[in-house]
Amino acid sequence: MASWHEIEKDAPAFAERVKALFDAGTNKTIATLRRDGSPRISANEAKFDNGELTFGMMAGSMKLRDVRRDPRLAMHAPTLEPPADNPSAGPGDAKLAGVAVEIEPPADWPHGEAGLFRIDIHEVVLTYVGVPADHLVIESWHTGRGHTRRTRT
Repeated sequence: MASWHEIEKDAPAFAERVKALFDAGTNKTIATLRRDGSPRISANEAKFDNGELTFGMMAGSMKLRDVRRDPRLAMHAPTLEPPADNPSAGPGDAKLAGVAVEIEPPADWPHGEAGLFRIDIHEVVLTYVGVPADHLVIESWHTGRGHTRRTRT
């Protein structure tokens, strides 16, 4: 597992592209696990803060209950459509998976019983249309393996 800072250090150009996609919009999509093991997806706000990817959840929310029971999760950056006439000019698609770790909120935390978390990251994936636009590029970072790049036609 890794902090965002470790990924930035290991693969800076890759981390910069992924971070730009996550920062491109307020709402990310988070997948948590329900009590019966089935997935739940929800909107969530997240931000990069001091080398960590952090996010909060409202008190009493189902996703907060999910994460406190089973901290495994996946998060998807906002989706940005590529230009229809030039898919290679699109920014790509970013997602990550890991484990939520509850952290102490700051002293001025105004959200009561809400939860504040950081993510111990297991994997990060960035996909985008290559140049020329006849293949897909898949870049990823995995714990213990680091950064890799492959293509698919």
